[in-house]
Amino acid sequence: MDWKEVLRRRLAAPDAGPQKKKSEQELKEEEMDLFTKYYSEWKGGRKNTNEFYKTIPRFYYRLPAEDEVLLQKLREESRAVFLQRKSRELLDNEELQNLWFLLDKHQTPPMIGEEAMINYENFLKVGEKAGPKCKQFFTAKVFAKLLHTDSYGRISIMQFFNYVMRKVWLHQTRIGLSLYDVAGQGYLRESDLENYILELIPTLPQLDGLEKSFYSFYVCTAVRKFFFFLDPLRTGKIKIQDILACSFLDDLLEDYKTYLDFVLALENRKEPAALQYIFKLLDIENKGYLNVFSLNYFFRAIQELMKIHGQDPVSFQDVKDEIFDMVKPKDPLKISLQDLINSNQGDTVTTILIDLNGFWTYENREALVANDNENSTDLDET
Repeated sequence: MDWKEVLRRRLAAPDAGPQKKKSEQELKEEEMDLFTKYYSEWKGGRKNTNEFYKTIPRFYYRLPAEDEVLLQKLREESRAVFLQRKSRELLDNEELQNLWFLLDKHQTPPMIGEEAMINYENFLKVGEKAGPKCKQFFTAKVFAKLLHTDSYGRISIMQFFNYVMRKVWLHQTRIGLSLYDVAGQGYLRESDLENYILELIPTLPQLDGLEKSFYSFYVCTAVRKFFFFLDPLRTGKIKIQDILACSFLDDLLEDYKTYLDFVLALENRKEPAALQYIFKLLDIENKGYLNVFSLNYFFRAIQELMKIHGQDPVSFQDVKDEIFDMVKPKDPLKISLQDLINSNQGDTVTTILIDLNGFWTYENREALVANDNENSTDLDET
């Protein structure tokens, strides 16, 4: 029976025997008491009929406080064991080699040029033989994703293998980054990322031979790039998911190698290899030589910087004539790389064109030499 009906009948029923007329306040209190009683019974009965509420899994776990050392250690150890287990689930090098062997063995002719292909039937056969770790890759969804315009309904074996390699790499990187997630909240602080990259350097073939003196510089450059682009609000932390989603982990190795080449070329301008590197940068028209246009293009920037620093700009014609006089090229209108190397003036020429401080030093070389001589004379007299 509905609790509202029970309440209505209870209030309407006459009491046995002589009754004292109740005040309006007493009636309201009695009504509230009865309402509370029957509503509680109704609510309790309803709760018992909804047992599915008890099956909702727990989704919130309080993080240990700073003074709860034991709980913190337990949490860290649990995460480490979990990540180790996940790492063991990934394909190792031997298993990847075996997968490639199976794919190559089950390729479906004809080949497209030198590209080996495989149809869906053989694709499933390889999946059965490759082992349980590979099961996730041999699905209709993956095959359809890699299926493009092949008239036989096949996919490229190389594309599929690269897909598997990419997935394995992403999971390996996710696990590696998570090991440095001290807070265990899915993000890295600046110090966490610095430690990760510092320990990663020796394992990267692309950076093989990089001197240890460059390590700290490389780490600083890499970390700042991540935080500059992935932490625009400057919170001091970035999500591991965002690190994996961006291309910085791939690109940074080549960005950084190019930067090192540039630094090494600037610091060793007298060396032929350095001159060759800088010459390619100066040859903006890719003609294989420097002409008046190329020289003027770069020297204009030097002139602008001189104005900014309150110096009187030097005439380009004077600089151009001086450069050609120093190099003495075979062609009086063109300067080749070999002309620069043969002249033994390549470092001076490149300095004039790209380095304001270097140009100022060259332009004032006679005054600087005279000043040095005066200082030497004064020292001798004393």
